[in-house]
Amino acid sequence: MKKISLLIPLYNEEDSLPLLYNELLKVINDIKNYEFEIFFVDDGSKDKSLNILREMQEKDSRINYISFSRNFGKETAMIAGFDYVSGDAVVILDADLQDPPELIPEMIYYWEQGYDDVYAKRKSREGETWLKKLTSRIFYRMLQKTTKIEIQEDTGDFRLLDKRTLQSLKMIREKQRYTKGMFSWIGYNKKEIMFDRKPRAAGETKWNYFKLTNLALEGLTSFTTFPLKIASIFGFIVSLFSIIYMIVILIKSLLWKDPVQGYPSMMVTILFIGGVQLVCLGIIGEYVGRIFNETKQRPLYIVSEHNGEKINDGGVM
Repeated sequence: MKKISLLIPLYNEEDSLPLLYNELLKVINDIKNYEFEIFFVDDGSKDKSLNILREMQEKDSRINYISFSRNFGKETAMIAGFDYVSGDAVVILDADLQDPPELIPEMIYYWEQGYDDVYAKRKSREGETWLKKLTSRIFYRMLQKTTKIEIQEDTGDFRLLDKRTLQSLKMIREKQRYTKGMFSWIGYNKKEIMFDRKPRAAGETKWNYFKLTNLALEGLTSFTTFPLKIASIFGFIVSLFSIIYMIVILIKSLLWKDPVQGYPSMMVTILFIGGVQLVCLGIIGEYVGRIFNETKQRPLYIVSEHNGEKINDGGVM
């Protein structure tokens, strides 16, 4: 009998967990001829989420969980789940029920048809502001234009992955991760299904614009060097205009005896060039920072607890 793991990263989801568990039971209890594992990754929650997981695991043998020593982020929680799950396929869901478990049977169907990555694309996104939708659309289009791989637009982490796809993802041990891009980068046979994304079932979102902006920067710097090219192009254009302006000033001074404008023009030029330099240094700094983080060779995460047992060696991977 094939085994399917349901992987659920979570952080401070004490209100959503009971609702999610009930919805999952409704779905998996109706699916015959498959064994299910429900695997939670507690990303250092500060509420009662871990206590709820302990109680659920004692009552249901299909539930497994690990808990981090602190908050490492959702991207890291997913790779930890990849390391620990044992199924022939894994379905990644959010704990807030925005990813409807009702799609799991359809995902399994296409998986049995030979697809390695059955991903859910959002038709609508209830509960999200127009600004978030607009910036998301701009980001995906920008990323697609600047990278050589095909990036899936309006697609999150909600998907079914075959075991061999999972093995490929486990080989990617980058510290600063953009998993949505990795799903595209590894390739394999993909199938798209459409769904309407619902609002959160309970609690508040853990994402804000600062975190989303940081994730967008991870995506850009992980899968394209285009920002570095922009810095080079910008520097070339500024240098070209500077040379042209210098020639114009020399001609006006030598031929027409036109006095050179002083303080205002000099300050504008200095401030403009200084701003360009700082922008270019910032872009380069993003890439240098990534190199710095990778060279430290720190573990991706540290596990504090696994199915109620304290981990003495940190569960480091």
